[in-house]
Amino acid sequence: MKYQIHKAVVIGAGTMGAAIAAHLANAGLPVTLLDIVPRQLLPEEEKKGLKLQDRAVRNRIVQEGLDRAIKSRPASFFASEVAKLVKIGNLEDDFDAVAGADWVIEVIVENLKIKRQLMERIDAVRLSNTIVSTNTSGIPVASISEGLSESFSKHFLGTHFFNPPRYLKLLEVIPTQDTLTEVVDSIHHFAEYRLGKGVVIAKDTPNFIGNRLGFGGGAFALDYILKNSYSVEEVDAITGPAIGRPKTATFRLIDLVGIDVWQHVGNNLAPAIPHDEQAQRYLNSERVNSLIGTMVDRNWLGNKTNQGFYKPVKQDGKKEFWPLNLGSLEYEKPTKVRFESIGKAKDKENLGDRLKILLDADDRAGQLVRALTYQGLAYASECIPEIADTPLPIDNAMRWGFGHAAGPFETWDMLGVAETAKRMEAEGFLAADWVESMLKAGCSTFYQYDGDRKVAAYNPVKATYELIQRSDAVIVLKEEKDAGKVISKNPGATLVDLGDDVACVEFHTKMNSLDEDIFNMIEEGLNRTEKEFAGLVIGNDADNFSAGANLFMVVMGAQSGMWDQLDSAIRKMQNINMRMRYFPRPVVVAPMGLSLGGGAEITTYASRVVAAAELYTGFVEIGAGVIPAGGGTKEMLRRLLNPPMQTQNADALPFLQRIFEQIGLAKVSTSAVEARGLGILGPCDRIVMNRDHLLAEAKKEVLHMVSIGYHPPLPEKIYAAGRDGLAALRVGIYMMREGQYITEYEAQIAAKLAYVMTGGELSQPTWVDEQYILDLEREAFLSLCGEEKTQQRMWNLLQTGKVLRN
Repeated sequence: MKYQIHKAVVIGAGTMGAAIAAHLANAGLPVTLLDIVPRQLLPEEEKKGLKLQDRAVRNRIVQEGLDRAIKSRPASFFASEVAKLVKIGNLEDDFDAVAGADWVIEVIVENLKIKRQLMERIDAVRLSNTIVSTNTSGIPVASISEGLSESFSKHFLGTHFFNPPRYLKLLEVIPTQDTLTEVVDSIHHFAEYRLGKGVVIAKDTPNFIGNRLGFGGGAFALDYILKNSYSVEEVDAITGPAIGRPKTATFRLIDLVGIDVWQHVGNNLAPAIPHDEQAQRYLNSERVNSLIGTMVDRNWLGNKTNQGFYKPVKQDGKKEFWPLNLGSLEYEKPTKVRFESIGKAKDKENLGDRLKILLDADDRAGQLVRALTYQGLAYASECIPEIADTPLPIDNAMRWGFGHAAGPFETWDMLGVAETAKRMEAEGFLAADWVESMLKAGCSTFYQYDGDRKVAAYNPVKATYELIQRSDAVIVLKEEKDAGKVISKNPGATLVDLGDDVACVEFHTKMNSLDEDIFNMIEEGLNRTEKEFAGLVIGNDADNFSAGANLFMVVMGAQSGMWDQLDSAIRKMQNINMRMRYFPRPVVVAPMGLSLGGGAEITTYASRVVAAAELYTGFVEIGAGVIPAGGGTKEMLRRLLNPPMQTQNADALPFLQRIFEQIGLAKVSTSAVEARGLGILGPCDRIVMNRDHLLAEAKKEVLHMVSIGYHPPLPEKIYAAGRDGLAALRVGIYMMREGQYITEYEAQIAAKLAYVMTGGELSQPTWVDEQYILDLEREAFLSLCGEEKTQQRMWNLLQTGKVLRN
């Protein structure tokens, strides 16, 4: 590829600029973050005797931006040490950084004159192949580069990140008519593979695709909600997961975005699209603009000011989120909002089935869903071909940028295009003319499908379907199964042939909780791999790898006295994990999302891990009143204690304390990078930024390991510190109990953990077989399962999802 990106400069250290810099650093890219020089001293700077020419003052604005990114929650950085890749400076002293950059991203104030002045400075110093982009969302991209050099114009484009950049997948790439194709391709590839983005190539139209649809539909929604006197709680109960939207629904989302940002985008969008009659009608809604304007005047800006459509209130020592009464503008105590139609729909797994129930409902939920759905579909159709030539970029933008389960045209296909168009018209929402023309031409859907896979999208201008190019970096297990590649299947898991002599075990229980079916399938996968395949992948297409063991089965077995069955189940998990570790062919585990408890244990026993960057993993068994017993405790001793104890006279206690705290405090990584710091991922394990690439990369890793002659590791013994180490840990437990950091029962659980970790009352430190620690794990787990307080913890987790501190 002609353009290589090894160093970047981000200009603008506000919330967005600093977060973009953070995510570039997450991808391993050295970044220089620049901003303007302050013109006045702050009172605290004057007290310190600082002057305007001091470096700390001149870099104050950019330092504050970086500090906000480091402290932000959810975290902008994968781990605190990643922030070391971000170097700070200012636009006067450090502008020469631009001359050495491969990619310069401008994220400054939305003012055309100021942006153009900055671009002139960049044009004067940039290298001939430096790519420059703007993160603008409200200014035409082409206008920013007018009058600049030919080389600059060829290397200039828009790259509109969605906030927060780490978590929202969408990146809109907006080339101008001058932008070189190679530049667009290079940014597309880098964004997809290094930054993990879903890239949509957008036209240079106002607010591009995501915000044009999001705010056009959002303006209608707010007007309709106020006109029909819906409450904040009613709306958010209706417009969340039930209709395929995130839990933030409507008003929690606006609080997250910022009410001032919402107002700013709406105010900028309205004059930019005078031709868009439908959007104008709602962007200029007096009742909406009055409400939003009042909230901005009162500094009720949402999460950033701790007050917006919701306000956190302490009640009886607990935090509650009180909703705003949209009529009185007073905050009110939260209530339980229930709708019969939502109750009927929520148990349907398929989004189309849920929507059909809600669209047919006579209650207020059905009324709101009909209005929002039909207006959204009609508006999306009107925006073609202005903002996109086909439905595909629009659907991708809404899924990747707003977390929708399906885009408008995907939803329309689910509901039936012709039938839904008639219902829309009856409700007063007319589809664009091209939809009727498409139907008359005998094209009944917006996409052509092979099973569930979209293979072509309808282009209204060409009046035909265009093939959708699928990246070779993507494997979708459902498509593989639909293609007849199922080797074996049971209710909890499936064994799939991925081709090239690689098989895959896929979990599909609720939250992928581990049960006998899953272990049986892993066992079958290992048996078949030993005879028929080069290697095995363990992974799935779900949001989460595994939330851990099936607690319901454990607590029911304990309360029924099924100790032999429980003992057998734990032995089975331990044996499978140990078999994976010493398996003669590579077993690659591909975790993502939640990989907790037993999920973390399976991960640690892989020959190699290929993990999604967004990996939240750890040993959380303490919350259920037990300890890791599938080999997790033993494996952390092998990983974190064994290496230092190979050195003569090394002190085991600091390493025991680290493991004890990690398991005892149920530490969970906030990224795969942090998981490596916890020792759950090893130095040779890989991290994949793009979740969609995970299974394909895991398969590649299997084939790579085979090609270099993989062989399993030699068996290891485990360092057991014995009674001296146990005594030291017991002192720590006693101090924590006396300090009331843990409960009496938590001290009892911790004592069991300490006993296992040190090998028990051994008279002196020694090296023991792995099975010795595995047996101690199993005994401790079973004994704790027999305790009433552990059973209480398990039931509380199952019923509330929260840890009981009994």
